[in-house]
Formats: sequence, structure tokens, C-alpha cells
Amino acid sequence: MRRVASVGVLALAILLAALAAAPPPPARPAHEFMREKLGLSQKVLEGLTAEDFALVEDRARRLGAMSLEPPWQVMDHPDYAQHSLAFRRQAEALARAAAARNLDGATLAYVRLTMSCIDCHKFVRGKRVAALDSRGMELRKEQTL
Repeated sequence: MRRVASVGVLALAILLAALAAAPPPPARPAHEFMREKLGLSQKVLEGLTAEDFALVEDRARRLGAMSLEPPWQVMDHPDYAQHSLAFRRQAEALARAAAARNLDGATLAYVRLTMSCIDCHKFVRGKRVAALDSRGMELRKEQTL
């Protein structure tokens, strides 16, 4: 019996070591991540129109949690961090209003949440265009030398 137990412990140790050494699952591409975010926000709108406060609260909390996941972090910039914080605050306000069964408050929070998305996407596009423009300037300088 003692030998069986020690073999079991050894097998468990080998399994745990293999799991620890296994590479992490591949990260979702950003476009898939954003599609999921869009789907959740559409469910919030569905919940608002049907006054399904449980649906609104659940999806709002999931949206807030998404903003803490690695695929969300598309750039390291203080303004981007502020946009993410604003999004989380609006998601939390939406969840609280839904929990309180406050349709007007939840609707307003949803509009503000949507505006925070639009503002952030506009910011990110602007930064990426600026980066491309500066890279283009560097390439043009190299070509003229």
C-alpha cells in the first residue's frame, strides 16, 4: 500500500511539473478581444431595452474586468491608462445602476461607457497615425541621404 501511495505522489509531482512547464495558451488577437467587448456592450443595450437588470449588471461587470486583461493593454501611455480607468468607472457605474434597478441611471452610464470607448479608440488611432507619420519621415530622410 505504501508503494502505491509513493507512486501516486511521484506521478502527481511529474504531472504538476509538466503543467508548470507547459507554455501558456496563446493570447487572443486584439480584434477577437474587441469583438467580444462589442458583443458584451450589445448585450447591455439588449438588457436596457428589456429592463433585464441582471443581464446589464453581469455584462457591465464583465466589461470592466476585460479592461484588466492583457489584450486590453495596447500601449503604455499615461493618457491610455486614464482612458482605461474612465472605462472601468463607467462600467462600475452601469453595474451599480443596474443593481439598483435604475433604468435612467443605467442608460446614462451606458451612454457614458460608449463615449469612453469612442474617445479611447480615437486616441489610439491618433497615436498610431502619429507613429506612422514619424516613421514615414524617418524613411524619407534615409531615402534622401
